[in-house]
Amino acid sequence: MKSITITNTHEKPRPEDIAGGQAIIEGVMMRYGNKIAAAVRKPNQEIAIQERYYIPLTKRYKILGLAFVRGFVTLLEMMVIGMKCLMFSAELALTENEKKPQKWEMTVSVAISLTLAIGLFVVVPAYFFTVLKSAVSSTVLLNILEGFIRLGIFLCFLGSTLLMEDMRRVFMYHGAEHKTVFAWENGQELTVDNIKKFSTRHPRCGTSFLLVVMVTAIVVFSLLGRPDFMQRVLYKLMLMPVIAGISYEVIRFTGKYRNWKWVQVLSWPGLMLQKITTREPTDDQIEIAIVAMKKVI
Repeated sequence: MKSITITNTHEKPRPEDIAGGQAIIEGVMMRYGNKIAAAVRKPNQEIAIQERYYIPLTKRYKILGLAFVRGFVTLLEMMVIGMKCLMFSAELALTENEKKPQKWEMTVSVAISLTLAIGLFVVVPAYFFTVLKSAVSSTVLLNILEGFIRLGIFLCFLGSTLLMEDMRRVFMYHGAEHKTVFAWENGQELTVDNIKKFSTRHPRCGTSFLLVVMVTAIVVFSLLGRPDFMQRVLYKLMLMPVIAGISYEVIRFTGKYRNWKWVQVLSWPGLMLQKITTREPTDDQIEIAIVAMKKVI
């Protein structure tokens, strides 16, 4: 297999230089600065690339780039960008005999997914909070118990994805993305052999972000007191931007100072959770990640 390389013309990136992306269907999306690139392996083994130049809202509007504000804005932007890249990959990665997803189908799928997420991670835990309220006098303990219920639902959901063969391949591309970002952050020449030496688990991963969100939610929701069921659901929805903003800053901090011992301790649970959402990639999957990274750095 021919190795794709990119010769470094830059020094080792600074800790504040952030590159990242996500796994898509038979491919990887990478983002750095104002550049976004998605690389997808087509059924005929050709590599298709989609590039775009996009100035984030956090750069266009100063107020949106403020700490604790930029997190929620970035999250919404990445959801939109991620869905567009998924649509691109789905159209190319499927064979001629497989049905190509329509835009409206993807829109409905996203709407259903968001509704299901709110139901599972907001409504259901709030219901258990209400049920347990009369039996638990400590508000903090009550929120911790609710947090464990939410975490349990999350772990069950992640565990169920391992039963899907398509998701296992996505997790392999996820691992390729992490390894490639690690190699770039360490100033390494982007070759398959160099990239294979790095870990599939990265402290700035979305999986770790979700775990931080759940822990942050326990702290924030403890300040709400003991409202009734409907009030608690409403408060949770209203506080989502606050929790996302705090969690984003935590993830940025742990990514920037990941060599500090106490930061490594804080990051450990999220890294362990990534054992579910990342897998060791094949050489050709790493090559896809290299192609995407090459287009943005």
